[in-house]
Amino acid sequence: MTRRSEAFERLATIMDELRAQCPWDKKQTMETLRHLTIEETFELADSILENNLDNIRKELGDILLHILFYSKIAEEKKAFDISEVIQSQCEKLIHRHPHIYGDVKVKDEEEVKRNWEQLKLREGNKSVLEGVPKSLPSMIKAMRMQEKARGVGFDWEKPEQVWDKVLEELKEFRSEAEGGNREKTSDEFGDLIFSLINYARFLDINPEEALERTNRKFLFRFQYLEREAAKAGKKLNEMSLAEMDVYWNEAKAKSMN
Repeated sequence: MTRRSEAFERLATIMDELRAQCPWDKKQTMETLRHLTIEETFELADSILENNLDNIRKELGDILLHILFYSKIAEEKKAFDISEVIQSQCEKLIHRHPHIYGDVKVKDEEEVKRNWEQLKLREGNKSVLEGVPKSLPSMIKAMRMQEKARGVGFDWEKPEQVWDKVLEELKEFRSEAEGGNREKTSDEFGDLIFSLINYARFLDINPEEALERTNRKFLFRFQYLEREAAKAGKKLNEMSLAEMDVYWNEAKAKSMN
């Protein structure tokens, strides 16, 4: 048995033992685990953004445990087990990579993506957008829908065309905002964000990750402002914007962003 298979078998055995003996593990269902799995996924995402390889290793372990846990519950229901989960994934990967396991030729990554979407349609999907989870955060969902539409050729040809669309949507948004119609303004804001996400995709920028980095910069700078103001015996709600800007600019210099 290889080192890899030994490690996996050890974890699977521990899962079996916990499910049989631990009061907490025995009580869990797929429904009770769901929110915990979502939390673990976001913890992994945080570790990736922080480039913390040690934490990434730990969070991957937590997610792997959840996969085993769901499979164990399904095995008890006589639905499927972890072996079937793994084998079905193997078969899917082989089927969807005919350029590796068959005689299909591809030029680049984009052609691989197009083939992938066509294969999924042949497997029974009625829409290329079927695989986008409804509960995804809106920004990630927009990005994934755009990527999948691109996979079947529905996309702009040049970044300049997308930028023109951004400017068009910005103009429409500003017009509705000045007109005071809240519902139409909200609609146009959504269109503007969608077009900006599209433009980011053309620049090979992940908009969700870019926004999260900005969130973190804001968090660092604002908390610096709070700390330094408190040290000086000042209250934020009694300070002028000019006074607060002094600390804000100090924080920008410290973060180098």
